[in-house]
Amino acid sequence: MNLKDYLGETNLYDKKEKLEINKPKSWLKSVSAFANGRGGKLIFGVKEDNTILGLKDYKDTSENISEIVKTKMDPNPEFDMEIEEIDGKVILILNIFVGKNTPYFVVDGGSRTAYKRVGNQSVPASRIDLFNLSLKGEHISYDSLKSKKKLEDVSFKELRIEYKERTGKDFEEKDLKSFGLVNDENNLTIAGALFADNYQIYQSRVFCTRWNGLTKASGRIEALDDVEFEGNIIYLLKASLDFVKRNSKKMWKKGPVYRIEYPEYPERAVQEALVNALIHRDYSVIGSEVHVDIYDDRLEIYSPGGMYDGTFVQDLNPLNVSSTRRNPIIADVFARMDLMERRGSGLRKIIEAYESEENYKKELKPEFKSTESSFTTILKNLNYAPQSVTQNVTQNVTQSVGQKLKPSDRREKILEIIKNNPKITANDLSKQFNVTDRTIKRDLKVLTDKKIIKYVGSAKDGHWEFKQ
Repeated sequence: MNLKDYLGETNLYDKKEKLEINKPKSWLKSVSAFANGRGGKLIFGVKEDNTILGLKDYKDTSENISEIVKTKMDPNPEFDMEIEEIDGKVILILNIFVGKNTPYFVVDGGSRTAYKRVGNQSVPASRIDLFNLSLKGEHISYDSLKSKKKLEDVSFKELRIEYKERTGKDFEEKDLKSFGLVNDENNLTIAGALFADNYQIYQSRVFCTRWNGLTKASGRIEALDDVEFEGNIIYLLKASLDFVKRNSKKMWKKGPVYRIEYPEYPERAVQEALVNALIHRDYSVIGSEVHVDIYDDRLEIYSPGGMYDGTFVQDLNPLNVSSTRRNPIIADVFARMDLMERRGSGLRKIIEAYESEENYKKELKPEFKSTESSFTTILKNLNYAPQSVTQNVTQNVTQSVGQKLKPSDRREKILEIIKNNPKITANDLSKQFNVTDRTIKRDLKVLTDKKIIKYVGSAKDGHWEFKQ
């Protein structure tokens, strides 16, 4: 071992000047945090400023460490010790391995406390942390747990349609159990409830907002479009994708054979980011949801739950991030439908989708940030600085996604928007699709004439309703 590799600030080791015997909690909490996380090292005989003090009696120190860990931790974590001599001074390195029987508690003064690693500190685990650590210790994922829903009370129409469309195969009844969506007692698992039609899990929600400007409070009207989606995980993916599409534009220029398009956000990158947020989020946090926030210069996708292995994505190379799956059943079903790869290369695909665009620049590279409780993907608007694009693109020639839709397709999307926002006006719809009020009113007349929807109430306070 090269000690120089461990001098500095990190979340994988702690430095201690000496062994505290009378106050063992001062260092046992790091043992607990490392065992509950990715493992780590405690280096005794080194100051925080990396000054090497050495230990007077390393043999006595090692014996005391072993005894204290065995008597004051439950269960006992796996560890070993190394002795290193540097410039005639002896230090002791306590290696704590990744725990297989989490959570690991420090037992001190009649209390039992489990710790987790946050940055370079060891902090008490929360109730949700303890729940997830217990699942980890039992080798059970949250999405495999039994839900309160029974198979006979739900349907999987949307999953069957999507599965058939993407694989060319029928989704059979036996697949529900083999995929882990239903248990032997015909109860849906959490994963099954998330894939079932309609709204079975309270936290199965996505909040989407198109903000006016570069922040959530720009001094002008704050939100140009604001929708809350509730439903099964496939619907959430489709609805979120549609929201981004209708709130973004494409610039284009005429090429020698065909026109060249310049999207604000590559569609593949947006899909990968949304899939990542829906699959890897922490569904055990009740009342949480995925947030999609579109600003003038960027698109941010926030997901509850940090990296499952406890790392921070900003400290890693996004091209080489290995996938440790919090929800393996959900991930497996998405992989079967080719919505993600089993080996987990989503971040790489997001970056590659950006790099393949003609108007991509290095400063527009996607960013990924995580904390112990959240993951955020930041996609830059490729067309935000028009002065740098006008060399290649005719600025005044733009066409929105809404304008390119066939009338029948636009009307389908109008129905979907009305379903989530019954009070939306024709003027609001015209802005979302970037078409005239006359076009939207014509679409609405077609839908009302077909008796699909009807308008109830006054022009000021009324709302849309679907006819039965």
